[in-house]
Amino acid sequence: MNIDVYGTLVAASLVLLLGNRLVAAVPLLRRWTIPEPVAGGLVAALLMLALHSFAHTDVRFDVALQTPLMLAFFATIGLNAKLASLKAGGPALARFLLVVVGLLILQNAVGIGMALALGVDPLFGLLGGSVSLSGGHGTGAAWGKVFSEHHGLQSATEAAIACATFGLVMGGILGGPVAQRLLKRIGRGESGESGKGGDAGVAQADADADAYAFEEPEAEQPTTPAAFINTLTLIAISLAAGDALSRLIAGSAFELPAFVCVLFVAVVLANGLALLGRPVAEHAVALIGNVSLALFLAQALMTLRLWDLAALALPVFTILAAQTVLMVVYAIFVTFRAMGGNYDAVVLAAGHCGFGLGATPTAIANMQAVTARFGHSHVAFLVVPMVAAFFIDIANAMVIKLFLALPLFH
Repeated sequence: MNIDVYGTLVAASLVLLLGNRLVAAVPLLRRWTIPEPVAGGLVAALLMLALHSFAHTDVRFDVALQTPLMLAFFATIGLNAKLASLKAGGPALARFLLVVVGLLILQNAVGIGMALALGVDPLFGLLGGSVSLSGGHGTGAAWGKVFSEHHGLQSATEAAIACATFGLVMGGILGGPVAQRLLKRIGRGESGESGKGGDAGVAQADADADAYAFEEPEAEQPTTPAAFINTLTLIAISLAAGDALSRLIAGSAFELPAFVCVLFVAVVLANGLALLGRPVAEHAVALIGNVSLALFLAQALMTLRLWDLAALALPVFTILAAQTVLMVVYAIFVTFRAMGGNYDAVVLAAGHCGFGLGATPTAIANMQAVTARFGHSHVAFLVVPMVAAFFIDIANAMVIKLFLALPLFH
């Protein structure tokens, strides 16, 4: 059964509405702060699995809008990035980057160690490590092709995509429970929802009207048609110029994924306009960014082929199970403590689960689910998008090449 692009858009919208109703109706989902697109998307994915298994029918959605939605989301992150704010948050950003690099190294060490212990090619350990987890589908597919062509690893790309899919699901599920556990450590529980009854710092953050664009996904964003069109123009320029830049540096030592180039162009645009006294319309950026994020996640999750995960070889699935445990333990005992052991650190840990196993959009959704209940975290929404969407790809490429240089792979 083939669903065209319009039908896919309708289905994604219904998935978001379903997720909203599920989170509102099921106390467990609220308690574990599961993002609405994740809740609705997984129900849709389970329905597709049931149709595949029992009705022997595969539903194929036209996901032509999925990549533009993802790129538009990254463009809005760039348009929201103020260099003055990044300078102020420099120490936290540098510390978080070190924490992230530490996880990249551990993911590959655990993956390779598990692969050797299970008697499979250690390259599968890398695929089930930072290549597909912190790297996501794009990085996983790219390295899978390298492993197939230059190292003779059969089905490497398929394994990478399956690993990244597993990570996307688990990253969206684990962020909330990890945050909930850490909130108890700092004495924050249900009474602290939406910043009410919490500590003075978060209460002050809630009183701050200058919230970052992605901190309030359900808030009304006052804007005008002119501001909306101006913002759409900036996003379109970012997508076009970012794609051109990505093609220009393809195959060179500076090659980066297209979304990183789009983000970079958007940062330059926003800060260049600010210097000229023409700042971007933040409310319009927030509105378009949150809509793009929600629709992208809904499409990504409702089109998951869960039966591909069931087809994973037992050794690879065992590696991924170990990586899931590693992410939880690392977020609780390393990310949380290294980032200060406070409320900001809780939100950062939830975000780290999102992109440490899944992708940047999952990280943002995880953080939004937490801050919607417990108050703003300017630090987290400043640091995570830049590290998860920009610096991690550079760091991950260096770490992967470092491991491939080991005698084990020669």
